[in-house]
Amino acid sequence: MFNQGGFFMNKVSYITEEGLQRLKDELDHLISIERPIISKLIADARDKGDLTENAEYEAAKEAQGMLEMKINKLKEAIINCRIIDGSKIDTDRIQIMNRVKIRNTKNNTMMEYTIVSDNEADLKQGKIAVSTPIAKGLIGKKVGDFVEIKVPMGIIPFEIIEISI
Repeated sequence: MFNQGGFFMNKVSYITEEGLQRLKDELDHLISIERPIISKLIADARDKGDLTENAEYEAAKEAQGMLEMKINKLKEAIINCRIIDGSKIDTDRIQIMNRVKIRNTKNNTMMEYTIVSDNEADLKQGKIAVSTPIAKGLIGKKVGDFVEIKVPMGIIPFEIIEISI
């Protein structure tokens, strides 16, 4: 995504303080633990002689490249994060950081999700990314609304039962 001046614009991501801390902890682990391990693997492989036919060296260099790419992505994600102030979250209409109870009107099953940033999504904990079809279909709706959300399996009708923090 570029602005009018042709400069690359990064996407801002809204995140909780604990989500940001998890990103920082992961970055610290990659830099202080993983990077030295890969550097040692490269040095060990280099000590074995001819690098042109050294599969260990090639594998270690490839792992280093992947690690550096992951480190850069994490740094960029951290730079572009904005902390969400939970005290300012409204529950009149669904928005990021809301906990939402919905009912599938087709089979009457109840589901609860918290809508979070892409970095914090964890379906096992009931946290869905704001970029998912379900979250996109719920954003801006209020209790009592009925929505039909297109998902990969088809269209699912939902009723919004409750919005909380």
